Amino acid sequence: MRSDTYTIVFTTIVTVVLGLGLSVTADSLRERQSINEELDIKKNILSVLGFSLSSDWENDKIQSLYEQNINEFIVDKTGSILSSIESSNSDNYTIYQSRENDKVTGYAIPIAGKGLWGTMYGYFAIEPDAETVKGITFYRHKETPGLGAEVDKEWFQNNFIGKKLIDTNGSLVSVEVVKGYVSSTDPKSMHKVDGISGATITGKGLTNFLKNDLQKYEPYLSKVRKLNQIESL
Repeated sequence: MRSDTYTIVFTTIVTVVLGLGLSVTADSLRERQSINEELDIKKNILSVLGFSLSSDWENDKIQSLYEQNINEFIVDKTGSILSSIESSNSDNYTIYQSRENDKVTGYAIPIAGKGLWGTMYGYFAIEPDAETVKGITFYRHKETPGLGAEVDKEWFQNNFIGKKLIDTNGSLVSVEVVKGYVSSTDPKSMHKVDGISGATITGKGLTNFLKNDLQKYEPYLSKVRKLNQIESL
């Protein structure tokens, strides 16, 4: 009986100690994972806005570059910039503005939407004119390797650079991922990019959610364009 009691007590103590150890380890790893995810997001924002990053950069260097060059702010559905107190609303949107030597060099917005197999997450960058594409990047998706997964490859993302978001009337048209290749004779070629072979659904999904996300920011972007026109007079 004494032996049985000892075994039960010993087993209970070991179980509790191991459980506490695992809990502490999990909390520690969770915190580290959260920090790594935050840094990865900042790396993506810096990258899509044109900053060159080295693979051997330490976290402190990435954090410093971000703090020195990226200005985060919130806009509402009318395009007005809000204070941090006013910003806790689902109808408000975050913009990441890059600056160098006190001059705006671009804007980045988060984009997300359904591809073929799941939600695709990334960032879309716009030049200071608020109408020309500066870059696009994806940091998470479930698309098929060799097909839809090509969205995170340089060859595909480079197709977006220099494309136009608005037409000659100043209306938002976004950028369309076409099936096949964009014809050089197409009058709307500045609003289109080559698609990915065998990934039509991924391309259509990207086309749809990119325009939907841009529409949320259009009130702010249109204000930037108007201000640029005034300053150019």
